[in-house]
Amino acid sequence: MALPLSRCRASMRLSIRTRSLIPLRARPILPRSFSQSSIAYSKTQPTKDDVLNLWDQYSNAGIPTTPGANGQYAGFMNKRRNMSSKLSFADLVLPSGEVIQLCADSTKYPEASALFRSIRATSPVVVSTESEANTSPDAEKQSSKRTFYVKDIRPLNDVQQNLIVTPDVIFPDTKRHYQLRHHPELLARLQFRSWLKGQLTAGLQDKGFTDIETPTLFKSTPEGAREFLVPTRRPGYAYALTQSPQQYKQVLMASGVSRYMQWARCYRDEDARTDRQPEFTQLDMEWAFANAEVVRKDVTDIVLRSLEALRPAHSYKTIRGSRVPVVSDIPEGSRPADEPHKVTTLTFQDCISMYGTDKPDLRLPGRIYAIPNEMCEQFASMMTYLQDPLIEAFHIPVKDVDDDIPRPKRFTEQFIESLPKHLRENKDGMPVILVCDSRQPRGGFSSLGVECDEIVNIATGGKGVLEGDILVFQAREKPKGQYYRASTAIGEIRNELYRKLLGDGLVEDLPAPGTPESMQFVWVTDFPMFKPTGEDNDPGQEGSAGIAAAHHPFTAPKSKYDLELLFTDPLQAKSAAYDLVLNGVEVGGGSERIHIPTVQEFIMRDILKMKDSRIEDFAHLFDALRAGCPPHAGFALGFDRLVALLTDTTTVRDVIAFPKTMKGDDPFVKAPTRVTAEQLAPYGLQLRGKQ
Repeated sequence: MALPLSRCRASMRLSIRTRSLIPLRARPILPRSFSQSSIAYSKTQPTKDDVLNLWDQYSNAGIPTTPGANGQYAGFMNKRRNMSSKLSFADLVLPSGEVIQLCADSTKYPEASALFRSIRATSPVVVSTESEANTSPDAEKQSSKRTFYVKDIRPLNDVQQNLIVTPDVIFPDTKRHYQLRHHPELLARLQFRSWLKGQLTAGLQDKGFTDIETPTLFKSTPEGAREFLVPTRRPGYAYALTQSPQQYKQVLMASGVSRYMQWARCYRDEDARTDRQPEFTQLDMEWAFANAEVVRKDVTDIVLRSLEALRPAHSYKTIRGSRVPVVSDIPEGSRPADEPHKVTTLTFQDCISMYGTDKPDLRLPGRIYAIPNEMCEQFASMMTYLQDPLIEAFHIPVKDVDDDIPRPKRFTEQFIESLPKHLRENKDGMPVILVCDSRQPRGGFSSLGVECDEIVNIATGGKGVLEGDILVFQAREKPKGQYYRASTAIGEIRNELYRKLLGDGLVEDLPAPGTPESMQFVWVTDFPMFKPTGEDNDPGQEGSAGIAAAHHPFTAPKSKYDLELLFTDPLQAKSAAYDLVLNGVEVGGGSERIHIPTVQEFIMRDILKMKDSRIEDFAHLFDALRAGCPPHAGFALGFDRLVALLTDTTTVRDVIAFPKTMKGDDPFVKAPTRVTAEQLAPYGLQLRGKQ
């Protein structure tokens, strides 16, 4: 009996859900969310017969080595759709990710149909099928899924009876395996991560890099971040997990390795953030006989080559509200390339003056402009108590407010009230936000004084303003020499204001992920070599000079002039460091290294004023530098952050199979665990204080 085509395809139409999907991270917990108590271990002791019967029932016999061989397939069976008492359908997700449709017809195979109806949704199964069902001649009813009749089916394991799987169910982090299996955007991100890793590795190998593994168990050295210590059974001795392979890879340069690479696992006991984990992966690289220009060129090349191979215009798909590249949809063969992505280069000081941050997001329109003091003396006196301030401004065009000018005004008032304390109570003065309103004197800008037209022209970069457009002014102290902080108040305000305007729909949407405009790369160069200690919570290099290396103490000065500044004013010296920024997020950093041992010791001892005992911790590095170490430079690509940005998520937890929480906990295995006195005894340690 032939299967009626209309019945076969109708099942697929009925299974389509029309509800809109929103990103996982934005979903509220619904009443049908997954229950923590829905899975419980059986307390009944199984008998020998139980164990052997289950082994026979769920054995792996019959799993096809090749999907489709002799009509056999294995995979996860999705929710069954009963069209009648005799006809049922279900999707089967193959290991490759392909989805085929199974059709069980009791008039053809009654035993298989009965078993088909008894198997719980999401169960792993192996199925024997008959030739593919005929397809409909009606083009509107055709589906990309292949459909097969079920001749025989066997479950390979059981699933929980009360497991609910719908697009709205949110599984807790303790059930990470369910998150990965039933939230397809998470699995797509992991598959893309693997693909990108292969592309970057191939690109470096084409350039002659050697993949070398270095130890993870290292020693405690003051590189700039807090370390994880690993005690040993030798009383008083401990390893430190590597913050990065920095010292090992520099030693490799002295060992004759010309180009080194490694997918390195790094560990830093840092404060939690959405883009930071206590353990993370970086693509670590080092070049012998090379300078910063060579490094930036090679890194740019491998990143852009990978994006070209990705073909974003073709591979990006919307999955549960996120734009994610789907590896199986990447076009193969020789095809016209997509529009190339842009890479901009800016100095650190240009970033600060133009964008107010050393991590500029070039997707945001406009930039920051300095207003000449002679144009706004009266206005400046109302903003700040500073005698000779630097007044900066930026413009944000607001979309389609028409006559509803009060809307952006209400928004800006609420925005000022919601500012973080350090911006709201800024000693240099509060920001002033003005909204273009043609009903007001001088378009709402009369407080700027007689030069208001010229000030508006400067603040908008000559583009002028329209109804509802926003101008923001902020005063700060004029820097005496080189600015060394990572951002300014107006830069922080600009980023936060645009983010909130975007959320309220008052500005144009950012380019959709996957388009060339959506990936704005910036090389930031010429960083300050040092910064004052106490600016953040980093321990620095534990020196007593009151300054710390802005990157790490192995970074070379930019030039001889900057080396000379170390003798007079170290905070004004520039380094040969460089960062790669994507959409306002640092995804990598590197520098030219100090390869002259005398210079390295001078910086540690005389500039940072590190203790002799701490300098001695670097004896192995000094030995390597004294062995004729060539000039060298390096770079580390923060792989977790890069993948997160390329897969439309704000947290690296979405691109890591088993991530840590903001507290550094692993909710799946429930780590870390409390240690006992018995466990500590072999290490010569004991618990102290409050437990």
